[in-house]
Amino acid sequence: MNNLQNPQAVAQSAGFKKLVRNRWAVSLGLTVVMLAAYLGFILTVGFGKTTLAAPVGAHFNWGLVLGVGLIVFAWLITGLYVYWANHRYDPQVRDLRRQLKSQD
Repeated sequence: MNNLQNPQAVAQSAGFKKLVRNRWAVSLGLTVVMLAAYLGFILTVGFGKTTLAAPVGAHFNWGLVLGVGLIVFAWLITGLYVYWANHRYDPQVRDLRRQLKSQD
């Protein structure tokens, strides 16, 4: 049985542990950033109604601008994660698989 078919061998490898640690760090970091942005928006809705009602131009107010901005920010954070996964995480997974295959 090769290392890729043995889940315990994969889970015990230093490369796999580092890969999992990195993924958690990126995921948790981006989650905290998004939650902070959302919490800030919710707190502004709850305690800054006059600020959100202030006009921006002729047809918009700060509430609408910040709400749409929050949605766009979520898309950007998602794009950042996808970029990181495609350019850093996936190559590390391929390298780890190659290393484990070569240990057979």
